[in-house]
Amino acid sequence: MRYTFFTLFIFLFSFSAWSQSAVEQLKADVTYLSLDKLEGREIGTEGERLAAEFIARRLELMGISPKGTDGYFQTFSRKLEQDPHSTTQTDTGVVVGRNVAGFIDNGAKQTVIIGAHYDHLGYGAHGSLYAGEPAIHNGADDNASGVAVMLFLAEKLKTANKNNNYLFIAFSGEERGLWGSNFFTKEPTLKLDDVNYMINMDMVGRLNDENKLAVNGTGTSPVWKETLEKLTNGRFDLVLSESGVGPSDHTSFYLKDIPVLHFFTGQHEDYHKPSDDVDKVNFEGMDKIGNYIFNLISELDNDGKLAFTKTKDEDKSNTPKFSVTLGVVPDYLFDGKGMRIAGVKEGRTADNAGLVEGDIVIKMGDIEVIDMMSYMKGLAAFKEGDKTTVIVQRGEKELKKKVKF
Repeated sequence: MRYTFFTLFIFLFSFSAWSQSAVEQLKADVTYLSLDKLEGREIGTEGERLAAEFIARRLELMGISPKGTDGYFQTFSRKLEQDPHSTTQTDTGVVVGRNVAGFIDNGAKQTVIIGAHYDHLGYGAHGSLYAGEPAIHNGADDNASGVAVMLFLAEKLKTANKNNNYLFIAFSGEERGLWGSNFFTKEPTLKLDDVNYMINMDMVGRLNDENKLAVNGTGTSPVWKETLEKLTNGRFDLVLSESGVGPSDHTSFYLKDIPVLHFFTGQHEDYHKPSDDVDKVNFEGMDKIGNYIFNLISELDNDGKLAFTKTKDEDKSNTPKFSVTLGVVPDYLFDGKGMRIAGVKEGRTADNAGLVEGDIVIKMGDIEVIDMMSYMKGLAAFKEGDKTTVIVQRGEKELKKKVKF
């Protein structure tokens, strides 16, 4: 994806809401953050710095005040084991990242936090599912899409819903283990006791034809489920999950007893690969999701501070421990019986056995697979080198596949 200096100039400075539609603005934001120039926005790199400055400039042009420790930025560092092949470490084995934070002060008693991580995988050294030579992972869906919707909401909330203040945070280090959000909750730039709730957008750029939208964290406040379903009006097929714990930044806030929601349009075959690019993003879908979240915030504007509830699966002692995997990406939007495969990793167990995207795993060895928990229990029954039979539903047929872990 190559662009002229003039094109980059347009992306950086043509951000007035009146000058282009919301969909065009969403596309402009995702396009810039997905440029090859940013080299995958890996934490600690020049690409991450350019992305952070872009987000700060967007907030500034909207008239949203800085709320970092250095203007819009909150710098943090993590000590790493020395890796001679890393492009992000200094000689002391430290990687430095920056959160980007802006604030709308309505003089309210409580603040709503709206967040999305902006870092990604760089050339794929950490967390990539791509088997080829190192290549730029632009991360258009993961998570330029979430940042763009965060900025969309910032624009809309400038003049609406005055009973809360609003803190917008773009986190770095999410791909390494929620580093940025974890640091913020330990070193917040406002009192966490005053936080009403936190909304997280992570991968909201692939709304499918079925309009399936996953919303995680619905058990963290009694109001979530009823309000979400009330506002849907047939626009989305909601897939709700109660847990406040998950592999994204809302978890850091849930662990501080703050109600959270995580919006997510599902994993896909381009997840954590160089092919997650801007041409595959559904911008009209992002617009729908952004307006849905705005309507949710509006609906709750007069409700004061939300009650917080812990979710029943916070205790991870019952989660099966497994040392092998099939080498697939589960479809977390699937709500039928079994575990549907959203993507197959090249050269891994499932690929070698002939499993393909769309297959639904219904049995592993002697274990019936009815959901993700039973799938994990199935994996826990095997160790590296074991062989078994996996039964999958493919269309109208049931197929038996021999696998070796």
